[in-house]
Amino acid sequence: MLKPVSQFRLLTRTNAIPTEYFILANLQSDGPVVGHLAGKPIREAVIDQNGRRYRFAGVMPRTRGGRFAVENLRPGEWIVQPGFIYTLEEPAALRA
Repeated sequence: MLKPVSQFRLLTRTNAIPTEYFILANLQSDGPVVGHLAGKPIREAVIDQNGRRYRFAGVMPRTRGGRFAVENLRPGEWIVQPGFIYTLEEPAALRA
């Protein structure tokens, strides 16, 4: 009997989901530089055009073919070029 596979994982393995769906763009840097990767600064946080804030969470793994391994993203995680993972922060009103 076959083990059930999530539709999301199945689609990402076939490259059916464009990586662009997971990449944030038009960002504004926020906070200090917390490191560097490939000569690029890693900002503590970024803010999108709608005012949502994302905090640096790590470096995005890639597949053997060089694509971002988007199936490894957790809910609320997004990719920022050149390959950083940022997590959406909840507004303070929702945390209370």
